[in-house]
Amino acid sequence: MLYELRVYDVNPGKMKVIQDRFRDHVIQLFMNHDMKVTHFWEDSDEANNRLYYVVEHANMEMRNLNYDRFRNDPEWIEVKRISELDGPLVKKQESIFMKNVSFFDNK
Repeated sequence: MLYELRVYDVNPGKMKVIQDRFRDHVIQLFMNHDMKVTHFWEDSDEANNRLYYVVEHANMEMRNLNYDRFRNDPEWIEVKRISELDGPLVKKQESIFMKNVSFFDNK
């Protein structure tokens, strides 16, 4: 299993909009493309204006394939277009890839 921690630096004033977009559309669209979101957080210091979440993938090849399908999904393209009419929601996105270690049972 490959775990992807995605970190979004959200543009000022856009946190509610991006959270609504995830809640109302993106999480289900991810599931439609075989990407399971297992954890979701916002930074405890609101001044950081960051959103974090973990997506599970079978491996890097499947991750890349599923994201390509997601990015080309007409529903996503329209959701993104509408939600960004007043400007981009994310100023920077970072992915950190992780795998389990043998000495600890992650649950």
